[in-house]
Amino acid sequence: MRWTRTLQTVDVHCAGEIGRVITSGVLNIPGASMAEKLDHLNRVDDSLRRFLCSEPRSGPAGSFCLLVPACDPAADVGFIVLQPDQAHAMSGSNAMCAVTAILETGMLPMTGPETVVTLDTAAGLVRAVAHCEGGKVTRVSLDMPPAFVARQGAVIETPEWGPVHYDLCFGGVFYALVDADRIGLAIAPENARELARIGVALRGRIAAVEPAPHPTTPALNGLAYVMFRADEADGALRTCTTLRPGRADRSPCGTGSNSNMAVQALHGRVKPGDRLVSRSIIGGEFVTEYLGETQIGPYRATRNRVSGQCWIYAITQIGLDPGDPFPHGFTLSDTWGAEERG
Repeated sequence: MRWTRTLQTVDVHCAGEIGRVITSGVLNIPGASMAEKLDHLNRVDDSLRRFLCSEPRSGPAGSFCLLVPACDPAADVGFIVLQPDQAHAMSGSNAMCAVTAILETGMLPMTGPETVVTLDTAAGLVRAVAHCEGGKVTRVSLDMPPAFVARQGAVIETPEWGPVHYDLCFGGVFYALVDADRIGLAIAPENARELARIGVALRGRIAAVEPAPHPTTPALNGLAYVMFRADEADGALRTCTTLRPGRADRSPCGTGSNSNMAVQALHGRVKPGDRLVSRSIIGGEFVTEYLGETQIGPYRATRNRVSGQCWIYAITQIGLDPGDPFPHGFTLSDTWGAEERG
């Protein structure tokens, strides 16, 4: 065996959503801040993401969690999410995966039943409290980036579903939050393929007319996802984040849950200390606690804490043979869709 590149990952899932945490093989990414590093990955050199996230080394499902030295001295480690579409500033499920891997493999020590790990992200510092028992992380609570509603009740006209109303929100990345009944589908496993197809299509149409500028950090500009939502009889919120090239998030989605709480606060439905359960398409649950208010540029923003649990299921080495005909990976339309091939 001869490899010109070797990376190791600790493979974790958070309520079913895969987050593969890169623990060796990447020393750093250029940039003086996490926002600059994110911008470098998306605009200057996309090769690491394509190498990892494309076939034959991976596929559309799941993410890679990139750990780099923190830029902010208040943080323990820098964190960026690599996905099939691009690099993203923040993900709640992936942050939980990263913290679980960091502590359960001893990259940082468990210092007690509640161990704090602070992540430096392009969306700001994320303080994670890992609840530990017997060497196992039993829950991770994330103090998320401030969440705000940039546009409430926006509308996009569609020939298939008529006028589709959405709330444009930021919860670490930008979301268009859409009530599932607008497209006539329940958030249920049997509808996952259709929800993913429609969500990705809506995301493309909304992004074409909605620049989604962030008021302080240009690297965060742009709509990332459409999340469908529906109220449950027990007061929980059923959610389905849809991700390019066309799949449904298996987890309840941390940055989406963060965004949903901002909507609840805007309508006066919650007060500090209130909690909201987010339930995924396969029944996994996150709990979001409304901590208080702050201000981000012109927007009233909420400070929220999102918690969930992860499980390590593998440790993987990924290598590149110098004769490999696909050093940058590839995508094929049978799996990635007609617009995602190359």
